[in-house]
Amino acid sequence: MSDLKSVCVYCGSCPGDDQAFLETGRKLGQTMAAEGVELVFGGGDVGIMGATANAVVEGGGRVTGIIPKFLRDVEIPSERIQELIITDSMHERKHDMYERSDAFVVLPGGIGTLEEVIEMISWAQLRQHAKPIVLVSVNNYWDPFFALLDHVIHHGFARPEIRGLYHVVNSYEDVLPSIRKWMTDGNNGSMPKF
Repeated sequence: MSDLKSVCVYCGSCPGDDQAFLETGRKLGQTMAAEGVELVFGGGDVGIMGATANAVVEGGGRVTGIIPKFLRDVEIPSERIQELIITDSMHERKHDMYERSDAFVVLPGGIGTLEEVIEMISWAQLRQHAKPIVLVSVNNYWDPFFALLDHVIHHGFARPEIRGLYHVVNSYEDVLPSIRKWMTDGNNGSMPKF
């Protein structure tokens, strides 16, 4: 089995308009706690972010939150987590989240979540990391994002191989198995050639 210790979860600081989004965060958090996988996240006690972190804590798991100073009044930091890191900037926050994580999971979210997943896919394309990236397309939430990537590929701004830089699952139950398979198999043997 792979040596999966920590997972960074990118997700909304709002609950969204579908109860399934929040429930997926909770269930993923419960699963991570049960399997001894640490959660690394944005630090806020709000939205899907807070639901995921609280579920890990309630399940006896470890949570590290990372939040920039200026967001402390917007995304109220969780007081229940084991470690809260306050950074000076968003850049420092994202770097710390990257450094502390073995893999990245993307739940439904907004512009910040989009920016984070695009950055991780971009870094993977540039061979700056080979960590697993798993998007959880709850009720097909990420389908428009995949269509946008197809559009970029169609117009010659990316190669079709970028699709191999991330995995897509539809349920929280498939997240950790997908990451472990990626870590064990090396994402089907090798990084895409560009």
